[in-house]
Amino acid sequence: MRVITDSTADLPESILKEYNIEMVPLKVHFGEEQFLDWVDLKPDNFYDKLQKSDILPRTSQPSPADFVEKYKEKDQNEVIFSIHISSQLSGTYQSAMMAKDMLPDMDIVVVDTKLGSIAHGMVVLEVARAVKEGKSKEDIVSLIDYLLGNIKLIFMVATLEYLQKNGRIGKAQALLGGLLKMKPILTLVDGIVTPRDKVRGQQKALDRLISLCLEEYGSDKPVQVAVLHGNVVEEALKVKEMVEKNFNNGEIIITELGAVIGSHIGPGAVGVVMYHKQD
Repeated sequence: MRVITDSTADLPESILKEYNIEMVPLKVHFGEEQFLDWVDLKPDNFYDKLQKSDILPRTSQPSPADFVEKYKEKDQNEVIFSIHISSQLSGTYQSAMMAKDMLPDMDIVVVDTKLGSIAHGMVVLEVARAVKEGKSKEDIVSLIDYLLGNIKLIFMVATLEYLQKNGRIGKAQALLGGLLKMKPILTLVDGIVTPRDKVRGQQKALDRLISLCLEEYGSDKPVQVAVLHGNVVEEALKVKEMVEKNFNNGEIIITELGAVIGSHIGPGAVGVVMYHKQD
């Protein structure tokens, strides 16, 4: 079995290597310059470039041909789990589906996670772990269904400007204009950016992130956690400490938003991904 994802999963490179997760990159465009997300434009370089550039970056999905090439790279008798960002946020899933249709003799399971960034990445990671453990295709399909129903992403952004200008603002459009000194707290519902709350001040917003997670998951049952950030590692470490104080947590993965997700959310974002492991 093979596990393939796209670069918006924002999984640390050490995890990709450890679990043999293959990645098809999206592209980031600064004017005429084009970069492959997480390949030749890493987060550090991206945020530096974003700060210095007058150009708002735009992004583009892989083509169906990119996926065909990736799917055909290895033994074509293997089962492929191809797991991707919400189809409401990117055309990546559609490209993967078109590639699957071009390869009718291959066993390819294409998944629209309806999630983004490391929330989608955690689905990929759990599937890769199940593959490593030798689970059956049926067990892994069942695991994916479970994860898609249980993983939540709650995040705050420094500004809605990037989501608005890139057309990914979804139902958070309703918050525009009323956010003076307020921090919008957002989530994904059916793959669409949706407002969850708005709070005045950074620390209160971080506290609210944690309380929303407590409402969803409680403090007793062990949770798996990922913390994401857009070039604000100190805030991410603060959130990690808050999670450790409030939850019965297993591992906590900290990751930086890559260039594609960072282009849509902007710098200064912080978020928490949480779920209970399948029993």
